[in-house]
Amino acid sequence: MQRHGDLPTARKTPRSGLPWPDAREAARRLGRRCGPGQLRWETLTEALGGVLADELQARIAAPPYDAAAMDGYAVCGPGPWTLHGRVLAGQEHDLVLSPGQAVEVATGARVPEGTTAVLPYEHARRNADVLAGDIAPGRHVRRRGEETPEGAVVLPAGTVITPAVLGLAASLAHDRLPVYRPRVRAVVSGDELVDEGVPSPGAVRDAIGPMLPGLVAAGGGVLTTLHRIPDGLDALTAQLAAEGDESVLVVCGASSVGPADYLRGALVELGAEVLVDGVHCRPGHPQLLAQLAGGRRSRRVVVGLPGNPGAALAASLTLLLPLLCAMTGRAETAPGRITRCRLDGEVTVHEHDTRLVAVEVLADRARPVGHDRPASLRGAAAADAVAVVPPRWAGDDVELLWLPV
Repeated sequence: MQRHGDLPTARKTPRSGLPWPDAREAARRLGRRCGPGQLRWETLTEALGGVLADELQARIAAPPYDAAAMDGYAVCGPGPWTLHGRVLAGQEHDLVLSPGQAVEVATGARVPEGTTAVLPYEHARRNADVLAGDIAPGRHVRRRGEETPEGAVVLPAGTVITPAVLGLAASLAHDRLPVYRPRVRAVVSGDELVDEGVPSPGAVRDAIGPMLPGLVAAGGGVLTTLHRIPDGLDALTAQLAAEGDESVLVVCGASSVGPADYLRGALVELGAEVLVDGVHCRPGHPQLLAQLAGGRRSRRVVVGLPGNPGAALAASLTLLLPLLCAMTGRAETAPGRITRCRLDGEVTVHEHDTRLVAVEVLADRARPVGHDRPASLRGAAAADAVAVVPPRWAGDDVELLWLPV
């Protein structure tokens, strides 16, 4: 094992790095090539944000029985009708109506066999146990299976599991779902980091670790573990080489070229293929994308994030989220959200690098919120999105990257 003073030179693209759009596309290509990760059966409380690995079929019909769609009276045939009791939602019964008979019902109740319509209270004329009123046959009765027959395919494989999908699955009697979800392991490197309390002089709180579960979930993945390690080649190499069922490894810190940055050396020791080494963007230049070779989980992806939290967020939007979204086939922007708009306010334009600027979005315009230095998350915390300001920007509309919520 090589030590701190004997670092290998990584096989990598030139230190100048890749243009920002090219780096994002490299992450997407790699994600599509790697595929959606492992199939797992998850409970409905776990499955939110995953991707269906198979078609969703109706285990039961919807509605599962002939049900009243209004409060009123289940009637049989033309009126007048004679009342014969009451049925509430959830109540079991074996009532059968004959022509001229009726039963009082609540919305959602199973109507008796023989029901031809439900007469709402407001349309009924009642005199003791005798009803009259005008109602067309079939009105206000939800027939079994009229919405979804039993066994019908209601959603295709590849559907992103939203709250509505979970509700639909529950209504069709599913307790678990087959889900494709990339599993992600994170390694946070840094001698100076502490994870609780007020840091002592020379130490700082880890701000990247608390961000990662939400960022990973926004791409459809799940963060399985987070390891905090001291600076050093041995410790980092051991973490990258450790067996596990994760398909993506995220390394926070150690991706730059300083004396405590060992990610490149660890990747060389493990025979990794480096696909992105540095990106022309500010913040977030020192970021990496690589694939490990060999081992039980061969070809695992490594995403290297800078140690500064603002830069790490920018790098996550550049490499990590496009990678995970491509793996799961999900859109990077939620439906209905604008992807380009006018940018108002003063922005410093860079000659060669893409600027990633925290903005608030008002209708079809965006405005910088400030406080978006590499070491700060203050601007991102107050922002709706990040505006992508290309090199030598001349004032035309800019791309928006919406921040995960």
